[in-house]
Amino acid sequence: MIRNEARQKRHRVVRNKIHGTADRPRLNVYRSLNHIYAQIIDDDSGTTLLSVSTMDKEVKDKADKGYNVDAATAVGQVIAGRALEKGIRDIVFDRGGYKYHGRIKALADAAREAGLNF
Repeated sequence: MIRNEARQKRHRVVRNKIHGTADRPRLNVYRSLNHIYAQIIDDDSGTTLLSVSTMDKEVKDKADKGYNVDAATAVGQVIAGRALEKGIRDIVFDRGGYKYHGRIKALADAAREAGLNF
């Protein structure tokens, strides 16, 4: 089995257990080779409330590359700041089938330090 197929299988298992609501939306993380993406999603209405990636100008100013731990930390800080501006404090973390390690952990820790509860 190819590595990404195994990740997608793990993600399907996780998604059966995790569900974002309007009161507690889901923070979804996707990691590519060159960038990292984070979205806050309300699964009840099927809408993305906000999204941040390493391609955003605000994140590019904080990190020189889009694929390292510093970039993931910047994404976590920015998405937490934007969520708090919209009044979102409590979220459910969806690691997207990735191991809670490295860039995924850095993003989650930065979001927690910036004020999100999960």
